[in-house]
Amino acid sequence: MEFSKLIIWWASISNVELLWLVLGFSAQAMFSMRFIIQWIASERAQRSIVPETFWYFSFAGGFMLFIYALHRMDPVFIIGQGTGLFIYSRNIYLIWKNKNKFKQEALLAGE
Repeated sequence: MEFSKLIIWWASISNVELLWLVLGFSAQAMFSMRFIIQWIASERAQRSIVPETFWYFSFAGGFMLFIYALHRMDPVFIIGQGTGLFIYSRNIYLIWKNKNKFKQEALLAGE
């Protein structure tokens, strides 16, 4: 693409569309952070692990991308992100459930 075409495209973008682009790029950045967090955690542990924050970044990025996909009316993207949101939510629920279980067990043990 020629530079002049890029300038014309940029000048023709509405503020609303620019906000959607910002959301899309922010969502992709959020979604990508989960891999960086997982990589760093695995390197530190010298084994493959999935830290809790992986699921929070997955959910936040997935939710933002789901909203972006709805705006774009892309059924493939909507189904893909929607399925991911279910998986991320389930993992977060299991994390919270186990945290509450450990807290209750600690209270019963008198710690």
